Amino acid sequence: MLKTQTSLSTWSQERNMKWLVLLGLVTFSECIVKIPLRRVKTMRKTLSGKNILNNFLKEHAYRLSQISSCGSNLTFHPLRNIKDRLYVGNITIGTPPQEFQVIFDTGSSDLWVTSVFCTSPTCSTHVMFRHFDSSTFRPTKKTFSINYGSGRMKGVVVHDTVRIGDLVSTDQPFGLSVVELGFDGIPFDGVMGLNYPKLSFSGAIPIFDNLRNQGAISEPVFAFYLSKDEQEGSVVMFGGVDHRYYKGELNWIPLIQAGDWSVHMDSISMKRKVIACSGGCKAVVDTGTSLIEGPRRLVNNIQKLIRAMPRGSEYYVSCSAVNTLPPIIFTIKGINYPVPAQAYILKDSRGHCYTTFKEDRLSPPSTETWILGDVFLRRYFSVFDRGNDRIGLARAV
Repeated sequence: MLKTQTSLSTWSQERNMKWLVLLGLVTFSECIVKIPLRRVKTMRKTLSGKNILNNFLKEHAYRLSQISSCGSNLTFHPLRNIKDRLYVGNITIGTPPQEFQVIFDTGSSDLWVTSVFCTSPTCSTHVMFRHFDSSTFRPTKKTFSINYGSGRMKGVVVHDTVRIGDLVSTDQPFGLSVVELGFDGIPFDGVMGLNYPKLSFSGAIPIFDNLRNQGAISEPVFAFYLSKDEQEGSVVMFGGVDHRYYKGELNWIPLIQAGDWSVHMDSISMKRKVIACSGGCKAVVDTGTSLIEGPRRLVNNIQKLIRAMPRGSEYYVSCSAVNTLPPIIFTIKGINYPVPAQAYILKDSRGHCYTTFKEDRLSPPSTETWILGDVFLRRYFSVFDRGNDRIGLARAV
């Protein structure tokens, strides 16, 4: 049930001005629900034939017995694969609902969208949340900031009703950005963090936890199937797993520790020779990262092995080499997960081929850490099991 609150439009002028001043003073401080993430023609266009797709998937739902045991509701939602760079899906916030395209990100824990108070040039290209149009909006005085690999933001924590398809989280805390830096040219309106609560920079309870606490999700599980560019059918599932999206059995990998989607990786190899992670290392499974990232020295070594040449910020190879370059194999808990050259080499807008290995600048140098982003996850269906603190991987169909 929606909680009815005082409409912001009826607030007194004095209270409205106090909140404006607050935003201006913000400074940086360092059961199964299935949502198809479908490529659409425009960022704002709703999927046509949506009801037909919903009915079909409801009739063909499947859930793993070791994860799910009760009845389920199914919700479906379009998402766009933007040139294999990122995946965004629409959510709504407020009463009446306002729609936003956000990145579903297992690498972070905060939900935020752009606010009407954001003055950064990037914000003018995003849909902005109009708090004064929502009758369920509730402000707070708490501020926060987040640094991402591609940019950073600062904002203020607020509360409102958030919907992911048919999933509804009432009085959900989330962030409204007032400054965004480094996100130029990225077509999104915000981020939906799906990591553990302890990684929240805003201190707000993540939406997955709130949905679970409110009884909207029967089991603490979600999963991703990410399609290739120009293909439809990307799916994120909440509350269970559909076996039609992967081949064989799921391989379960325990987290290094509860509280972060990180696992132990045995090695990275090519042509039966270990080329990185020689003594074992940390691997972060991150749907919000498009590439495969690691320590600079080891990434540079991989670029040399595949004969990639630097050009600006990218490393390029001859497009004809894609058919001869060997797969790079990520071994996790004794299981090999090969990523072929057709997956780790992509084409840019000019038709030139670049590698998808990149230096990770955020992880501490004391520990070898690799981020397995969308390049890896397009090959492997991934299950995030909060109930058992583990990740499941299987070959995607």
